[in-house]
Amino acid sequence: MMIQVLKVGGNELDDPAFIGQLVEAVKHLPQPPVIVHGGGKEIRELQEKLGMEAQYIDGLRITDDASLEVVQMVLSGRINKRLVAALGAIGLDAFGMSGIDRGAVKAEKLHHPAGDLGWVGRVVAVRAEVFLNLLENGIIPVLSPICFGPDGSIFNVNADHVAEAVAIALQADELVFISNVPGVLVEGQLVERLDAKRAEAWIANGTISGGMIPKVHAASEAVARGVKAVRITNLEGLKHQGGTLVISNSEAEAQ
Repeated sequence: MMIQVLKVGGNELDDPAFIGQLVEAVKHLPQPPVIVHGGGKEIRELQEKLGMEAQYIDGLRITDDASLEVVQMVLSGRINKRLVAALGAIGLDAFGMSGIDRGAVKAEKLHHPAGDLGWVGRVVAVRAEVFLNLLENGIIPVLSPICFGPDGSIFNVNADHVAEAVAIALQADELVFISNVPGVLVEGQLVERLDAKRAEAWIANGTISGGMIPKVHAASEAVARGVKAVRITNLEGLKHQGGTLVISNSEAEAQ
């Protein structure tokens, strides 16, 4: 069984046209994938409607008690069920879940040297069998990055990191980060192959910045820990095997 993990960014998940194209692309994949989704845009919008100010440390959302309620509502409620409904509408068997369900993705508090992030976590364990059982039965797991903490606590975890952890636990054949850009761009040009050493240099000098940084970090770590192929791309790249292929340093040196 080919195992593919798709991480879908949250910027377009309120766009019916994007969701329609996404589920059609999933329909034509050779095997049901695991889908991990984000949702930062809609979280910000709901916080603003509720008069809550979003706060960040190094690009990570501070998640206090009130923010955690909003994050859960948007990720595990609104977006997760929107995706499952869209997949079901075209005849695909999808199961919406978070990392809390069956303790599928376990996390602990993420400690940051620049300050307290609140209920922000980092993944410490993945129950691979939960996802494998679904995949073996032809069911698409659709995973919200809300994770299960010690003593039943709940953590908000970066969706890129959750996708990385799930792909490593499953030793996936491919991990694909789907965003609104065709891949890693340098001076407007697509980088077709990227190794971790060059990626770190480009992050250090600002060539790679913003939301692309966690994707590149997660992609490099996944390749280093056994995921066979990792790509960063958009929907067109998903359909046509395009985008930026992230390779290991050893693979780059052998070329």
